Amino acid sequence: MLDSRQFRGNRLETLATALARRGTQLDRERIRGLEEERKRLQTGLEALRAEHKRHSQRAPGGAQAEDLETRRHTRQRMATLALSLQAVQTEFQELLETIPNVPDASVPDGDSEQDNQCLRRWGTVRTMDFPVRDHVFLGEALGGLHLQAATRMSGARFAVLSGSLAQLHRALVQFMLDIHTQRYGYTEINAPCLVQAHSCFGTGQLPKFADDLFYVPKQELYLSPTGEVPVTNLVREQILNGNTLPQRYVCHSVCFRSEAGSHGKDVRGLIRQHQFEKVELVQLCQAQESPQLLEELTEHAEAVLQALELPYRVMTLCAGELGFSAAKTYDLEVWLPGQGCYREVSSCSNFTDFQARRMKARWREPGQGKKTEFLHTLNGSALAVGRTLVAVLENGQARDGRITLPEVLHPYMGGTRVLKPQA
Repeated sequence: MLDSRQFRGNRLETLATALARRGTQLDRERIRGLEEERKRLQTGLEALRAEHKRHSQRAPGGAQAEDLETRRHTRQRMATLALSLQAVQTEFQELLETIPNVPDASVPDGDSEQDNQCLRRWGTVRTMDFPVRDHVFLGEALGGLHLQAATRMSGARFAVLSGSLAQLHRALVQFMLDIHTQRYGYTEINAPCLVQAHSCFGTGQLPKFADDLFYVPKQELYLSPTGEVPVTNLVREQILNGNTLPQRYVCHSVCFRSEAGSHGKDVRGLIRQHQFEKVELVQLCQAQESPQLLEELTEHAEAVLQALELPYRVMTLCAGELGFSAAKTYDLEVWLPGQGCYREVSSCSNFTDFQARRMKARWREPGQGKKTEFLHTLNGSALAVGRTLVAVLENGQARDGRITLPEVLHPYMGGTRVLKPQA
């Protein structure tokens, strides 16, 4: 959520210009009207309070009955103005909750993925002198991918993995957790998959993206769409000690998304599913630290792809492609031979203080009294496990259907180096 002071005076025009970069048009006339009404009601209420105080301080005398009537009438007017002021503030707050974060100045202009900019590439795309198969063909040939079975039990956009593929999926999770806890010092978190509405509001999924969430009405809980939600909400309504920042967390999460509006897109195999798993990175820091920490967090996610020997590129998202809460985002896109293109496997974002304002998450410098500041929050997938598995299968394939596994996974696979198709 943005600072309400940005909507006042000349700052409103600056804000409108910045948000227009991402395709958000502010209703400036409505905002100015609400601000003028707020100031009128606030001024009137303060005047009545002063008047009431003067009457209350008068000594009892011959006009006591008149004073009591005046004070009663003033209290009634105060109550009426207070209700009107509350209504205006509520209307403005509801409007504020629908407005996205401001793009960072370094974010390129643009309104579609064609305007995203390639920051760097890593690895060499392998030349294959045989018919390239996609992960569905390869997974079924290995006897480990069962899409029809998943459809029978749960419907479309679910998958069952068995045998070596289930083991590979687990190996990827364990490897990702280990690299972030052991190499980069992240604290591992095991968090709930069911969260309350205020948690989804805090990270920006509600109210705007309610249609993309699975809801359990009896318990009034949402299935978490990303590990970002429960992990970031660890600091909801908390004041952290500045000496403990930055804080880094990693979490293996099961995620659930309805994928509203994505019908006909990426429906084959494991690319876009209702239930999927990620290893999620979350960082909490002071404002001046967040730009550099975004670069570091992105490099931490890249380290997984490099260790797995998977070619990828880093894309800086243009303003029009940013997520609701993000001020700046890098997408990591891995090469998928079966599709002949790069596909997103991670998004790493700096949310500045946008989420922290919604969560009321602050930090305080020791010895500086009661003064607090909002945290800056960052998040990135490291990585989406299913899509990483897809990349391992497709990039490691041979003519005969065998899959050569990256060396770093051998210990997690019980020494297995190659997956072989069923006879």
